[in-house]
Amino acid sequence: MAEQHKPLVTHLYTADPSAHVFEGKLYIYPSHDIDHDGPTNDNGDQYAMEDYHVLSMDSPDSPCVDHGLALHLKDVPWASQQMWAPDATYRKGTYYLFFPARDKEGIFRIGVATSESPAGPFAAQEQYIEGSFSIDPAVFIDEDERAYMYFGGLWGGQLEKWQTGEFRPDAPEKGPEEPAYGARVAELSEDLLSFRSAPQEIVITDEAGTPILAGDEDRRYFEGPWMHKYNGKYYLSYSTGTTHKIVYATSDKPCGPFVFQGTILNPVLGWTTHHSIVEFGGKWYLFYHDASLSGGVDHKRSVKFAELSYDEDGRIIPVVI
Repeated sequence: MAEQHKPLVTHLYTADPSAHVFEGKLYIYPSHDIDHDGPTNDNGDQYAMEDYHVLSMDSPDSPCVDHGLALHLKDVPWASQQMWAPDATYRKGTYYLFFPARDKEGIFRIGVATSESPAGPFAAQEQYIEGSFSIDPAVFIDEDERAYMYFGGLWGGQLEKWQTGEFRPDAPEKGPEEPAYGARVAELSEDLLSFRSAPQEIVITDEAGTPILAGDEDRRYFEGPWMHKYNGKYYLSYSTGTTHKIVYATSDKPCGPFVFQGTILNPVLGWTTHHSIVEFGGKWYLFYHDASLSGGVDHKRSVKFAELSYDEDGRIIPVVI
C-alpha cells in the first residue's frame, strides 16, 4: 500500500474527510480550509471555509485527484458563511452533498446539493433542510434502504443552544454531572431532501447502561459523528473535542442507544479531529485530518488515511500514528 499518514493533497488545505466508494473508486468529500487573518476562538471563526472540492483515488495505492470546485458559498441561496464538514451519498442516479453553513441570521443549518456525478459540480437546493440545525451531517443508508442523517457539534456548532427545540443564543451549558449532549439523528425522506421525522437525541451509555456524563471528556460526544455497520452492528464514532480523540460506541439499532466501546484514534497535531470509516476492496480505512502540512496551524489542515482493523470480537483496534 502507498505510505500511510501522508497528506492526500498538498496544493490546498483539506479537513473533515467523508470517504465513500462510488463507481468502484474512493471518493473523499472534505472541507476546504483557507488562510486568513481573522480571529481564532471557541466559536470557530478561524474556520472560514467557503467552498468544496471533491477528491478521488482509484485505489489506496493510487494518486489522489482533485476534481476542482464542486460547490461555492455564493451558489447557496440561503447561506451566509462557513461551509464546514460535508458528507455525500448516492440514490437512484443522483449524488447528494450534505453540508452545514450559517444562514442569513448566523444560525447553522444543513443543506443539500445534487449532481449526476460523484465529482460534481453540485447544485444546491434553494432552502436548507427544514428542521435542521448545527453541523457535521453524516448520512447512512441501511441495508433496508432507510436513510438516516447523524449530526451535531458543540460550541461553534451551536448544538447546546438547541436543548429546548428552539435556538437560544444564551442557553446555559450543562454541568459536568449531567448527561452529556448527544448527537442528533433523523430519518430522511425517500428523495433525501427532507427529514421524514423530527431529529432525536442519541443516548450513549457505559456498559452498565449509565449515560456518559458531560464532564467525562474522554468519552462524551462533542462533534463529528460517523456511522458504519460491521457484522450486523452499528458503530457510531465521533470526536471528543477537548480531549482530541476519535472514539466509538455500538448498538443493535441505527438510532441507539449506543454503548461506549473505546478509542479509535488518539490526539493528532491540531485542535480539531474529524474522520470517516469506509470499506474498500475487502479492507477498512480510517480517513482523518491533522495540521501537519501547515506546521500546526489548526485552520490549515490536511486529510490523511490509515488502514483500520477489528479484533475477533468486533472491537476496533486503535490506529497508531
